[in-house]
Amino acid sequence: MASSTTLSSPSSFLGFSSYSSSSSNSASVGFFRPSPLKSNKISISFPRKRVCFRPSSSISGPAIEKEVPQSERPDSFLRDGEAPASDSSSVRGRFEKMIREVQDKVCAAIEAVDGCGFKEDVWSRPGGGGGISRVLQDGNVWEKAGVNVSVVYGMMPPDAYRAATAGTVLNAGPVPFFAAGISSVLHPKNPFAPTLHFNYRYFETDAPEDAAGAPRKWWFGGGTDLTPSYIFEEDVKHFHSTQKKACDKFDPTFYPRFKKWCDDYFCIKHREERRGLGGIFFDDLNDYDQEFLLGFATECANSVVPAYIPLIEKRKDTPFTEQHKAWQQLRRGRYVEFNLVYDRGTTFGLKTGGRIESILVSLPLTARWEYDHKPEEGTEEWKLLDACINPKEWI
Repeated sequence: MASSTTLSSPSSFLGFSSYSSSSSNSASVGFFRPSPLKSNKISISFPRKRVCFRPSSSISGPAIEKEVPQSERPDSFLRDGEAPASDSSSVRGRFEKMIREVQDKVCAAIEAVDGCGFKEDVWSRPGGGGGISRVLQDGNVWEKAGVNVSVVYGMMPPDAYRAATAGTVLNAGPVPFFAAGISSVLHPKNPFAPTLHFNYRYFETDAPEDAAGAPRKWWFGGGTDLTPSYIFEEDVKHFHSTQKKACDKFDPTFYPRFKKWCDDYFCIKHREERRGLGGIFFDDLNDYDQEFLLGFATECANSVVPAYIPLIEKRKDTPFTEQHKAWQQLRRGRYVEFNLVYDRGTTFGLKTGGRIESILVSLPLTARWEYDHKPEEGTEEWKLLDACINPKEWI
Protein backbone atom coordinates (compact mmCIF):
# COMPACT_ATOMS: atom_id res chain seq x y z
CA MET A 1 0.00 0.00 0.00
CA ALA A 2 1.34 3.44 -0.90
CA SER A 3 2.30 5.54 2.10
CA SER A 4 0.56 8.91 2.37
CA THR A 5 0.61 12.13 4.34
CA THR A 6 -2.44 14.29 4.98
CA LEU A 7 -2.00 18.01 5.55
CA SER A 8 -4.75 19.59 7.62
CA SER A 9 -3.55 23.19 7.72
CA PRO A 10 -0.43 25.34 7.22
CA SER A 11 0.51 24.72 10.84
CA SER A 12 1.14 21.07 9.94
CA PHE A 13 4.46 22.18 8.51
CA LEU A 14 5.69 22.94 12.04
CA GLY A 15 7.44 19.83 13.27
CA PHE A 16 8.37 19.10 16.88
CA SER A 17 11.71 17.40 16.46
CA SER A 18 15.03 16.96 18.28
CA TYR A 19 13.44 16.91 21.73
CA SER A 20 14.95 14.71 24.40
CA SER A 21 12.58 12.71 26.55
CA SER A 22 15.07 12.79 29.40
CA SER A 23 15.37 16.57 29.46
CA SER A 24 13.54 18.62 32.07
CA ASN A 25 12.36 20.79 29.17
CA SER A 26 10.95 17.89 27.21
CA ALA A 27 8.28 18.64 24.64
CA SER A 28 6.55 15.29 24.27
CA VAL A 29 3.27 16.52 22.87
CA GLY A 30 0.22 15.05 24.58
CA PHE A 31 2.13 12.60 26.82
CA PHE A 32 1.56 12.26 30.56
CA ARG A 33 4.38 10.88 32.68
CA PRO A 34 4.98 10.30 36.40
CA SER A 35 6.96 13.03 38.12
CA PRO A 36 10.41 11.81 39.27
CA LEU A 37 9.96 13.83 42.46
CA LYS A 38 6.53 12.78 43.64
CA SER A 39 5.14 9.54 42.27
CA ASN A 40 1.57 10.39 43.23
CA LYS A 41 1.45 13.39 40.89
CA ILE A 42 1.29 13.70 37.12
CA SER A 43 3.26 16.25 35.11
CA ILE A 44 2.42 17.41 31.62
CA SER A 45 5.09 18.55 29.18
CA PHE A 46 4.44 20.99 26.35
CA PRO A 47 6.37 21.96 23.21
CA ARG A 48 8.89 24.73 23.63
CA LYS A 49 8.65 27.55 21.13
CA ARG A 50 11.77 27.56 19.02
CA VAL A 51 13.31 30.75 17.66
CA CYS A 52 14.54 31.01 14.07
CA PHE A 53 17.87 32.76 13.57
CA ARG A 54 19.25 34.32 10.43
CA PRO A 55 22.81 35.40 9.62
CA SER A 56 23.39 38.92 10.93
CA SER A 57 24.07 40.23 7.41
CA SER A 58 20.46 39.54 6.38
CA ILE A 59 18.69 40.98 9.43
CA SER A 60 16.67 44.12 8.74
CA GLY A 61 13.70 45.94 10.24
CA PRO A 62 10.10 45.10 9.31
CA ALA A 63 9.31 46.02 5.71
CA ILE A 64 5.63 46.60 6.54
CA GLU A 65 4.10 47.86 9.77
CA LYS A 66 2.19 45.37 11.91
CA GLU A 67 -1.52 45.29 11.15
CA VAL A 68 -4.12 46.49 13.68
CA PRO A 69 -7.63 44.92 13.78
CA GLN A 70 -10.52 47.29 13.02
CA SER A 71 -14.19 46.94 13.92
CA GLU A 72 -15.50 48.72 10.81
CA ARG A 73 -14.54 49.05 7.17
CA PRO A 74 -13.18 52.51 6.31
CA ASP A 75 -14.23 54.27 3.11
CA SER A 76 -10.63 53.97 1.92
CA PHE A 77 -7.34 52.52 3.08
CA LEU A 78 -5.33 55.21 1.28
CA ARG A 79 -3.27 57.60 3.37
CA ASP A 80 -4.85 60.89 4.39
CA GLY A 81 -4.32 63.51 1.74
CA GLU A 82 -4.19 61.13 -1.23
CA ALA A 83 -6.64 61.70 -4.06
CA PRO A 84 -9.86 59.66 -3.58
CA ALA A 85 -11.51 57.35 -6.10
CA SER A 86 -13.77 60.22 -7.21
CA ASP A 87 -10.70 61.99 -8.60
CA SER A 88 -10.26 60.71 -12.16
CA SER A 89 -6.49 61.25 -11.91
CA SER A 90 -6.16 58.88 -8.94
CA VAL A 91 -5.22 55.44 -10.22
CA ARG A 92 -4.63 54.29 -6.64
CA GLY A 93 -8.06 55.39 -5.46
CA ARG A 94 -9.94 54.05 -8.46
CA PHE A 95 -8.14 50.70 -8.32
CA GLU A 96 -8.96 50.32 -4.63
CA LYS A 97 -12.63 51.12 -5.34
CA MET A 98 -12.68 48.50 -8.11
CA ILE A 99 -11.18 45.67 -6.07
CA ARG A 100 -13.52 46.31 -3.15
CA GLU A 101 -16.54 46.21 -5.47
CA VAL A 102 -15.29 42.96 -7.03
CA GLN A 103 -14.78 41.46 -3.57
CA ASP A 104 -18.41 42.23 -2.72
CA LYS A 105 -19.69 40.76 -6.02
CA VAL A 106 -17.67 37.55 -5.77
CA CYS A 107 -18.53 36.96 -2.11
CA ALA A 108 -22.24 37.56 -2.77
CA ALA A 109 -22.19 35.05 -5.64
CA ILE A 110 -20.42 32.43 -3.50
CA GLU A 111 -22.78 32.89 -0.55
CA ALA A 112 -25.80 32.57 -2.85
CA VAL A 113 -24.58 29.15 -4.04
CA ASP A 114 -23.15 27.87 -0.75
CA GLY A 115 -25.76 29.07 1.72
CA CYS A 116 -23.06 29.92 4.29
CA GLY A 117 -21.51 33.32 4.99
CA PHE A 118 -17.96 34.64 5.07
CA LYS A 119 -16.02 35.49 8.20
CA GLU A 120 -14.59 38.97 7.75
CA ASP A 121 -11.47 40.55 9.28
CA VAL A 122 -10.76 44.24 8.72
CA TRP A 123 -7.29 45.52 9.52
CA SER A 124 -5.18 48.63 9.01
CA ARG A 125 -1.65 49.85 9.60
CA PRO A 126 -0.66 53.02 11.51
CA GLY A 127 1.24 54.51 8.57
CA GLY A 128 -1.54 53.91 6.06
CA GLY A 129 -3.01 50.97 4.22
CA GLY A 130 -4.99 47.96 5.36
CA GLY A 131 -7.29 45.32 4.05
CA ILE A 132 -10.39 43.17 4.29
CA SER A 133 -9.96 39.40 4.52
CA ARG A 134 -13.00 37.20 3.98
CA VAL A 135 -12.95 33.44 4.42
CA LEU A 136 -15.72 30.87 4.12
CA GLN A 137 -14.59 27.60 5.65
CA ASP A 138 -16.34 24.21 5.82
CA GLY A 139 -19.32 25.45 3.87
CA ASN A 140 -21.93 23.41 2.04
CA VAL A 141 -20.17 23.71 -1.33
CA TRP A 142 -16.72 25.12 -0.63
CA GLU A 143 -14.20 23.54 1.70
CA LYS A 144 -12.39 26.86 1.83
CA ALA A 145 -12.98 30.10 -0.05
CA GLY A 146 -10.87 33.19 0.55
CA VAL A 147 -11.40 36.60 -1.06
CA ASN A 148 -9.01 39.28 0.19
CA VAL A 149 -8.30 42.90 -0.69
CA SER A 150 -5.39 44.93 0.58
CA VAL A 151 -3.71 48.30 0.24
CA VAL A 152 -0.10 48.28 1.36
CA TYR A 153 2.62 50.87 1.92
CA GLY A 154 6.05 49.62 2.86
CA MET A 155 9.74 49.20 2.17
CA MET A 156 10.89 46.43 -0.15
CA PRO A 157 14.17 44.72 0.70
CA PRO A 158 16.22 44.04 -2.46
CA ASP A 159 15.25 40.35 -2.56
CA ALA A 160 11.54 41.24 -2.28
CA TYR A 161 11.94 43.74 -5.12
CA ARG A 162 13.40 40.97 -7.25
CA ALA A 163 10.48 38.69 -6.31
CA ALA A 164 8.00 41.42 -7.23
CA THR A 165 9.61 42.22 -10.58
CA ALA A 166 10.50 38.76 -11.88
CA GLY A 167 14.20 38.95 -11.23
CA THR A 168 15.01 42.60 -11.97
CA VAL A 169 18.52 43.29 -10.68
CA LEU A 170 18.65 45.79 -7.85
CA ASN A 171 21.84 47.13 -6.29
CA ALA A 172 20.22 49.74 -4.07
CA GLY A 173 18.84 49.44 -0.55
CA PRO A 174 15.17 49.05 0.46
CA VAL A 175 12.66 50.66 -1.92
CA PRO A 176 9.45 52.45 -0.81
CA PHE A 177 6.40 50.92 -2.49
CA PHE A 178 2.63 51.05 -2.78
CA ALA A 179 0.55 48.01 -3.73
CA ALA A 180 -3.17 47.33 -3.93
CA GLY A 181 -4.82 44.11 -4.98
CA ILE A 182 -7.52 41.50 -4.72
CA SER A 183 -6.58 37.85 -4.34
CA SER A 184 -8.82 34.82 -4.11
CA VAL A 185 -8.63 31.03 -4.07
CA LEU A 186 -11.80 28.93 -4.00
CA HIS A 187 -11.51 25.22 -3.09
CA PRO A 188 -14.82 23.33 -3.46
CA LYS A 189 -15.61 20.07 -1.67
CA ASN A 190 -16.81 18.04 -4.65
CA PRO A 191 -13.84 16.63 -6.63
CA PHE A 192 -15.74 17.23 -9.88
CA ALA A 193 -16.04 20.95 -9.13
CA PRO A 194 -12.92 22.97 -10.03
CA THR A 195 -10.74 25.19 -7.86
CA LEU A 196 -10.38 28.79 -9.01
CA HIS A 197 -7.69 31.36 -8.37
CA PHE A 198 -7.73 35.01 -9.38
CA ASN A 199 -5.58 37.99 -8.48
CA TYR A 200 -5.46 41.55 -9.80
CA ARG A 201 -3.01 44.14 -8.49
CA TYR A 202 -1.52 47.57 -9.05
CA PHE A 203 2.01 48.36 -7.92
CA GLU A 204 4.17 51.47 -7.63
CA THR A 205 7.71 52.02 -6.40
CA ASP A 206 8.20 55.41 -4.78
CA ALA A 207 11.97 55.60 -5.04
CA PRO A 208 13.43 59.04 -5.85
CA GLU A 209 14.06 59.62 -9.54
CA ASP A 210 17.85 59.49 -9.10
CA ALA A 211 17.98 56.41 -6.83
CA ALA A 212 20.62 53.99 -8.13
CA GLY A 213 19.23 50.65 -9.22
CA ALA A 214 15.67 51.43 -8.10
CA PRO A 215 13.74 53.13 -10.92
CA ARG A 216 10.47 54.84 -10.10
CA LYS A 217 7.89 52.72 -11.88
CA TRP A 218 4.33 51.37 -11.87
CA TRP A 219 2.76 48.23 -13.27
CA PHE A 220 -0.36 46.08 -13.31
CA GLY A 221 -0.49 42.32 -12.83
CA GLY A 222 -2.96 39.54 -12.37
CA GLY A 223 -4.92 36.74 -13.92
CA THR A 224 -7.57 34.06 -13.45
CA ASP A 225 -6.84 30.33 -13.72
CA LEU A 226 -8.77 27.08 -13.33
CA THR A 227 -7.58 23.99 -11.47
CA PRO A 228 -9.96 21.05 -11.84
CA SER A 229 -9.29 17.50 -10.67
CA TYR A 230 -11.29 16.06 -13.56
CA ILE A 231 -11.70 17.41 -17.08
CA PHE A 232 -15.09 18.36 -18.47
CA GLU A 233 -14.16 19.88 -21.81
CA GLU A 234 -17.30 22.01 -22.06
CA ASP A 235 -16.45 23.54 -18.66
CA VAL A 236 -12.85 24.30 -19.59
CA LYS A 237 -13.93 25.79 -22.93
CA HIS A 238 -16.51 27.99 -21.21
CA PHE A 239 -13.89 29.23 -18.77
CA HIS A 240 -11.29 30.01 -21.45
CA SER A 241 -13.88 31.57 -23.76
CA THR A 242 -14.86 33.99 -20.98
CA GLN A 243 -11.20 34.96 -20.49
CA LYS A 244 -10.75 35.47 -24.22
CA LYS A 245 -13.87 37.63 -24.44
CA ALA A 246 -12.54 39.93 -21.70
CA CYS A 247 -9.14 40.16 -23.39
CA ASP A 248 -10.49 40.75 -26.90
CA LYS A 249 -12.29 43.91 -25.78
CA PHE A 250 -8.86 45.50 -25.35
CA ASP A 251 -6.40 43.72 -27.65
CA PRO A 252 -6.87 40.50 -29.68
CA THR A 253 -3.26 39.53 -28.93
CA PHE A 254 -3.86 39.54 -25.17
CA TYR A 255 -5.54 36.14 -24.81
CA PRO A 256 -2.96 34.02 -26.67
CA ARG A 257 -0.14 35.98 -25.06
CA PHE A 258 -1.49 35.79 -21.51
CA LYS A 259 -2.74 32.22 -21.89
CA LYS A 260 0.81 31.06 -22.69
CA TRP A 261 2.16 33.23 -19.86
CA CYS A 262 -0.27 31.49 -17.50
CA ASP A 263 0.82 28.02 -18.67
CA ASP A 264 4.46 28.97 -18.19
CA TYR A 265 4.02 30.71 -14.83
CA PHE A 266 1.96 28.04 -13.08
CA CYS A 267 4.52 25.34 -13.77
CA ILE A 268 5.67 23.14 -10.88
CA LYS A 269 9.23 22.94 -12.15
CA HIS A 270 10.40 20.10 -9.94
CA ARG A 271 7.60 17.92 -11.36
CA GLU A 272 7.52 19.38 -14.88
CA GLU A 273 3.75 19.80 -14.79
CA ARG A 274 1.30 22.68 -14.53
CA ARG A 275 -0.80 23.31 -11.46
CA GLY A 276 -4.01 23.22 -13.49
CA LEU A 277 -5.54 23.94 -16.89
CA GLY A 278 -4.57 27.57 -17.10
CA GLY A 279 -6.39 30.73 -17.97
CA ILE A 280 -4.67 34.10 -18.27
CA PHE A 281 -1.77 35.64 -16.38
CA PHE A 282 0.22 38.85 -16.82
CA ASP A 283 2.66 40.85 -14.73
CA ASP A 284 4.91 43.93 -14.88
CA LEU A 285 2.45 45.30 -17.44
CA ASN A 286 3.13 48.99 -18.13
CA ASP A 287 3.55 49.19 -21.91
CA TYR A 288 0.09 50.81 -22.30
CA ASP A 289 -1.26 53.90 -20.54
CA GLN A 290 -2.63 53.53 -17.02
CA GLU A 291 -6.24 54.26 -18.01
CA PHE A 292 -6.22 51.46 -20.58
CA LEU A 293 -4.71 48.92 -18.18
CA LEU A 294 -7.01 49.95 -15.33
CA GLY A 295 -9.96 49.26 -17.63
CA PHE A 296 -8.47 45.92 -18.69
CA ALA A 297 -7.87 44.76 -15.10
CA THR A 298 -11.42 45.80 -14.20
CA GLU A 299 -12.90 43.82 -17.10
CA CYS A 300 -10.91 40.71 -16.18
CA ALA A 301 -11.89 40.93 -12.51
CA ASN A 302 -15.56 41.35 -13.41
CA SER A 303 -15.40 38.22 -15.60
CA VAL A 304 -14.68 35.95 -12.62
CA VAL A 305 -18.30 35.28 -11.62
CA PRO A 306 -19.64 34.45 -15.12
CA ALA A 307 -16.56 32.32 -15.88
CA TYR A 308 -16.71 30.22 -12.71
CA ILE A 309 -20.05 30.13 -10.90
CA PRO A 310 -21.91 28.26 -13.71
CA LEU A 311 -19.32 25.47 -13.46
CA ILE A 312 -19.87 25.12 -9.73
CA GLU A 313 -23.65 25.09 -10.08
CA LYS A 314 -23.30 22.32 -12.66
CA ARG A 315 -20.87 20.09 -10.71
CA LYS A 316 -21.38 20.70 -6.98
CA ASP A 317 -23.86 17.84 -6.49
CA THR A 318 -22.23 15.26 -8.77
CA PRO A 319 -21.93 11.89 -6.96
CA PHE A 320 -18.34 10.83 -6.24
CA THR A 321 -16.39 8.00 -4.62
CA GLU A 322 -13.52 7.85 -2.14
CA GLN A 323 -11.20 7.28 -5.09
CA HIS A 324 -12.34 10.54 -6.69
CA LYS A 325 -11.81 12.37 -3.40
CA ALA A 326 -8.31 10.90 -2.95
CA TRP A 327 -7.32 12.12 -6.43
CA GLN A 328 -8.61 15.60 -5.62
CA GLN A 329 -6.46 15.58 -2.48
CA LEU A 330 -3.37 14.61 -4.47
CA ARG A 331 -3.98 17.51 -6.86
CA ARG A 332 -4.42 19.79 -3.85
CA GLY A 333 -0.95 18.70 -2.82
CA ARG A 334 0.37 20.01 -6.12
CA TYR A 335 -1.43 23.28 -5.38
CA VAL A 336 0.40 23.59 -2.07
CA GLU A 337 3.75 22.79 -3.67
CA PHE A 338 3.41 25.55 -6.24
CA ASN A 339 2.15 28.19 -3.83
CA LEU A 340 4.84 27.65 -1.23
CA VAL A 341 7.78 27.14 -3.59
CA TYR A 342 7.18 29.27 -6.69
CA ASP A 343 4.34 31.77 -6.30
CA ARG A 344 5.65 35.33 -6.51
CA GLY A 345 2.81 36.78 -4.45
CA THR A 346 3.46 34.37 -1.58
CA THR A 347 7.21 35.01 -1.76
CA PHE A 348 6.74 38.78 -1.82
CA GLY A 349 4.33 38.74 1.11
CA LEU A 350 6.61 36.62 3.27
CA LYS A 351 9.70 38.69 2.44
CA THR A 352 8.00 41.99 3.29
CA GLY A 353 6.33 40.92 6.53
CA GLY A 354 2.78 40.79 5.19
CA ARG A 355 -0.27 39.48 7.06
CA ILE A 356 0.38 35.73 7.31
CA GLU A 357 -3.26 34.61 7.55
CA SER A 358 -4.04 36.51 4.33
CA ILE A 359 -0.94 35.24 2.53
CA LEU A 360 -1.62 31.58 3.33
CA VAL A 361 -5.39 31.66 2.86
CA SER A 362 -4.77 30.15 -0.59
CA LEU A 363 -3.83 26.81 0.95
CA PRO A 364 -6.60 24.18 1.08
CA LEU A 365 -7.84 22.76 4.37
CA THR A 366 -6.69 19.29 3.31
CA ALA A 367 -4.19 17.88 0.84
CA ARG A 368 -2.49 14.54 0.27
CA TRP A 369 0.84 13.15 -0.84
CA GLU A 370 1.38 9.53 -1.84
CA TYR A 371 4.75 8.05 -2.62
CA ASP A 372 5.37 7.63 -6.37
CA HIS A 373 1.69 7.82 -7.31
CA LYS A 374 1.06 7.29 -11.03
CA PRO A 375 -2.48 7.11 -12.46
CA GLU A 376 -3.14 4.30 -14.91
CA GLU A 377 -2.85 5.41 -18.53
CA GLY A 378 -6.19 6.14 -20.17
CA THR A 379 -8.06 6.84 -16.92
CA GLU A 380 -9.73 10.18 -16.22
CA GLU A 381 -7.02 10.93 -13.67
CA TRP A 382 -4.32 10.25 -16.26
CA LYS A 383 -6.05 12.57 -18.75
CA LEU A 384 -5.93 15.42 -16.25
CA LEU A 385 -2.25 14.82 -15.50
CA ASP A 386 -1.45 14.63 -19.21
CA ALA A 387 -3.15 18.00 -19.78
CA CYS A 388 -1.09 19.48 -16.94
CA ILE A 389 2.14 18.14 -18.45
CA ASN A 390 1.19 19.06 -22.04
CA PRO A 391 -0.85 22.31 -22.01
CA LYS A 392 -3.64 22.38 -24.59
CA GLU A 393 -5.41 25.03 -26.64
CA TRP A 394 -8.97 24.75 -25.38
CA ILE A 395 -10.64 27.18 -27.79
